[in-house]
Amino acid sequence: MKKFRPRPGCVVQAFRFALDPNAVQEAALRSHCGAARAAYNWAVGWVEASWWQRRAEESYAVPDAELTEWRPWSLPSLRKAFNEAKHTDPRFSAWWEENSKEAYSTGLANASAAFDNYAKSKNGKRRGRRMGAPRFKSKRKARLSCRFTTGTIRVDTDGRHVTLPRLGTLRTHEPTAGLLARVQAGTARILSATVRHERGRWIVSFQAEVKRDLERVVRPDVAVGIDLGVKTLAVMADSSGEIYTVPNPGHYDRARKQLRCASRVVSRRQGPDRRTERKPSRRWEKANAQRNKVHYRVAHLREDALHKLTTSVAAEYGTIVVEDLNVAGMLRNRRVARQIADAGFGEIRRQLTYKTRQRHATRLVVADRWYPSSKTCSGCGAVKAKLPLHIRTYECDACGLVIDRDDNAAHNLVALAAAAVTGTGVAGDQDTPAVSKPRGADQKTRVTRLPRKVEAGRAGGATLPHQRQEETRDRPQTEPLTPW
Repeated sequence: MKKFRPRPGCVVQAFRFALDPNAVQEAALRSHCGAARAAYNWAVGWVEASWWQRRAEESYAVPDAELTEWRPWSLPSLRKAFNEAKHTDPRFSAWWEENSKEAYSTGLANASAAFDNYAKSKNGKRRGRRMGAPRFKSKRKARLSCRFTTGTIRVDTDGRHVTLPRLGTLRTHEPTAGLLARVQAGTARILSATVRHERGRWIVSFQAEVKRDLERVVRPDVAVGIDLGVKTLAVMADSSGEIYTVPNPGHYDRARKQLRCASRVVSRRQGPDRRTERKPSRRWEKANAQRNKVHYRVAHLREDALHKLTTSVAAEYGTIVVEDLNVAGMLRNRRVARQIADAGFGEIRRQLTYKTRQRHATRLVVADRWYPSSKTCSGCGAVKAKLPLHIRTYECDACGLVIDRDDNAAHNLVALAAAAVTGTGVAGDQDTPAVSKPRGADQKTRVTRLPRKVEAGRAGGATLPHQRQEETRDRPQTEPLTPW
């Protein structure tokens, strides 16, 4: 599918509302989501059937010219094949008319995207970990979701109902005044709607093209460096010399006692067993729902706190400097994985990215992943070879500066804002991705003396890091795409 590009002066924004369906409407929602899963599984089996057939023919030494043709996985091809099979296939012929065509289109589109991602990953055109071939979705584990792109999709004028194709009018658990006012004023246009069962509730998310004017920040000439941590969520140092500390709420840690009690109750009930096909008892389902409420509340509190933090920072400073943290690698450390996941480092970076770009058009500078912000002295620029995590106070051996570890890192990060303007630092300008080490490059911190730059209000001057020369090597050629 082609990615939708908004018109000039507009952005694509999502508006999420919790639904309050009755029993009949909830059954229809589950039916549509189940139809999307069934269509996805059909598409995966239909495409992979040609793979298995070719593999069997090759084992019998069938010439390449006589092998079964590859079945295409583009969305138009899958739609054409599915429309021909749904009338004769016993898996669909009896009930496919009960749901909207958008439900089946959702599953086929997801299957097409899954095969595209697999092909790009196998050919080396997709970043990240190698992806395998698409697999069938389990009825028990698959997330209930369905997307509507055509038909009647609107927010009703009363502000408490929404209308979706085949599902009709559904009541919302919260008012829809935010989206309704924009639609009536002509500043928003609904593109699609997605229903999903998430955190114990049915959620509808409207994708809308919104006309948004850029908002001027409070201090456009001031830069801020943000150092994220576990003990303290964020330490912010701006270019005027002020330091702000944001404590870590620790929502999950505060709810662990309540979660232990709820989990203990669940363990003492008769739960499901796949080996014996035993179904859960009513008491187990009730206790499990109470335990899920604890998780849902923690997730909502974390989301609310992070949005308030990133919104206030993006609306105040003209330049924001953050670190390019390897969050996935940090989560592999079992000693701090729970605290890092509870803090939400990756979510802070994601929210700052789109809020600075779409709402305020300010600069977001991303420091290099290997830049030693904590090991570098913010006074003289000397770099320590080692600085264990349990040492919370930075003591410089060269100039004798004694400063908190997080405050020192925040001062070094804000100093990179000037480097991004001149192009002499390791940070990039707006919309410029951070330069990371290629595979094979060493990750050792080099003890060097950095050049000084006198800054008003700070004794000793601020420091700017040198742009490190990185080794590059040719990318190995990848073999052509084959399913096996």
